[in-house]
Amino acid sequence: MDHLPIFLDVRGKKVIVDGGTTVAARRVERALSAGADVHVYGTVFCDEFQPFAGNSDLTCHKRPLVADDFTGAIIAYGASEDDARDAHLYALAKAAHVLVNVADVSQYCDFITPSVVDRSPLVVAISSGGTAPVIARILRARIESLLPPAYGRMAQFLGGFRDKVLDGIKITRARRRFWEDMIEGPVGDQFLAGDIKGAEAHLTQALEAVGDGSELAQKGEVFLVGAGPGDPDLLTFRALRLMQRADVVLYDRLVGKEIVELIRRDAERIYVGKRPDHHAMQQEEISLLMVKLAKEGKRVLRLKGGDPFIFGRGGEEIEILAENEVPFQVVPGITAASGCSTYSGIPLTHRDYAQSCHFITAHGRDGVLDLDWDVLLRPNQTVAIYMGLSSLRFMTEEFQRRGVNPETPAAIIDNGTRPNQRVLTGTIGDLYEKAMAEEFKGPSIIIIGGVVKLRDKLKWFTEDPKGKFSMSLVPQGTL
Repeated sequence: MDHLPIFLDVRGKKVIVDGGTTVAARRVERALSAGADVHVYGTVFCDEFQPFAGNSDLTCHKRPLVADDFTGAIIAYGASEDDARDAHLYALAKAAHVLVNVADVSQYCDFITPSVVDRSPLVVAISSGGTAPVIARILRARIESLLPPAYGRMAQFLGGFRDKVLDGIKITRARRRFWEDMIEGPVGDQFLAGDIKGAEAHLTQALEAVGDGSELAQKGEVFLVGAGPGDPDLLTFRALRLMQRADVVLYDRLVGKEIVELIRRDAERIYVGKRPDHHAMQQEEISLLMVKLAKEGKRVLRLKGGDPFIFGRGGEEIEILAENEVPFQVVPGITAASGCSTYSGIPLTHRDYAQSCHFITAHGRDGVLDLDWDVLLRPNQTVAIYMGLSSLRFMTEEFQRRGVNPETPAAIIDNGTRPNQRVLTGTIGDLYEKAMAEEFKGPSIIIIGGVVKLRDKLKWFTEDPKGKFSMSLVPQGTL
């Protein structure tokens, strides 16, 4: 993040705008809407300013800016489109310790002006850090269409109950849960449907029923959520909602930084990732920690790469939760075999090559598994191997030892669905040597079968092997 987002209170405070351009008029409009005392300098009152004529909070000065004009000012905008004038404004603002923004001149900007979606009192600000303002404007248009004006009115309506909720529910965690239940439940539905009286009655009854909130605060729960194979766009809507409701998050090594950043900002984050020969926390410890946290009344998000129930040990974890009578819910995620094969252009099934697909893992609780080779060696099927990079030599040699043609197509997909995805194709006879030359680090998935032949024809995802735009994995340790 290149800039710190801040909503600045400018009510009754002096804001300077220098210039008579369309950009200057937009700066004036935004500052006036926020209640500022706006002073425009060095311009005649052009057509763009006509809508503000007679506004008592706007003062126009035809003369150029001087140092004394910055006395009492909180921010200054430059919008003259004159380089020398912009430089003069910036120098005066710096001398007066006033924050300044000069349109389209990054070296003269202490802050940037975002695109704004105004649903007062709800305000959404969007910024590209000055690098791509057109993208910010496009996103603003999309959010405008997705966020009805009724949401602003609902925020104002709920604000009328804020003091009552603060006085009645003393526990912070309980207050947040109460508001979540009201907004995402019947109160929000009734208000948006136009039933204001019904929403008010329901909220009042719920507030009386919840008491001081102590019982609500003690209701712990676990959300077991699959984060998918890496690309944040592959998260489900439900996963995103629960990521915003958690009090504490236990996340794996394979969950990317971009996904972790979507978690509610004030949630506690605990890294419990595992890699070969190094576990931040043992599986049994993770399960017991979830029980402990939930018993303390916390909403616990267990965030796992891929899908929790496909080689994700999700079943083991919720067994412990069930035994300890901890409420839980499970959100599936796109599993690695599906996500990685799709992004690599290798379909898992195809009428001409594979009529079935087997998902296997090369590792069990006590190391390499004793696999059912009779099933894996059948023709016209795909085998997807999870966590197989460290066992690649053993797996490929074992396939060949049991009679599989060494020319059988095979592939490794490293960092699948991420911009730094790499795909290596070959055969089970040469895949190990090729992989060693590439120095894959994982996470990787191995695909064996005739469908690999389709890679060159069907690949569609633009890969960036050098990682210029890569989505990094979260480093070890607690954020």
